[in-house]
Amino acid sequence: MSTPVMTMDAEALKCLVDSPNADLALIDVRTPGEFETVHIPGSCNVPLDDFTANPAEVLAKLPGKPLLICHSGSRAAKAQRALQDAGLEHGTVLSGGVTAYQAAGGTVARGIQRWAMDRQMRLTAGSLVVAGLIGAKVISPKAAWLSAAIGGGLVFSAVRDSCPMISVLGKMPWNKTGK
Repeated sequence: MSTPVMTMDAEALKCLVDSPNADLALIDVRTPGEFETVHIPGSCNVPLDDFTANPAEVLAKLPGKPLLICHSGSRAAKAQRALQDAGLEHGTVLSGGVTAYQAAGGTVARGIQRWAMDRQMRLTAGSLVVAGLIGAKVISPKAAWLSAAIGGGLVFSAVRDSCPMISVLGKMPWNKTGK
């Protein structure tokens, strides 16, 4: 049985961020492109794949207690599970992510605007399904297998709570930063 997810709401984080004595390490586990688009000032960007590869190494470089941040809380919860699996003190997840923090009036830093990863995934999956259906009507009935493969991939993603399409999208040039 896994340990429950420890969360902090956006209002509580606003109070802590404004406090000079806060002993928090804000770790944003989104892609570098998402982080550049909008992030909480003072947060450190460690993409989820990098974080889960070696959470102990990441935490050794950061002072304070880890507060894990993503777009909505889902990827941050995965990072928290990686900490638990490594036997480390598990971090706290910002409930609702950067989205909730912004909605609560928290100050954010903005850069080049990009779509969130889940939105990119929905556009890509939907476009491929439509392409498969059109291809089945216009080119060959076998093109419908593209739609079936995307549907199967989405089921797999839901069951495994991971998304290979998001991993691929995260490596696309528009999701990288100029650094």
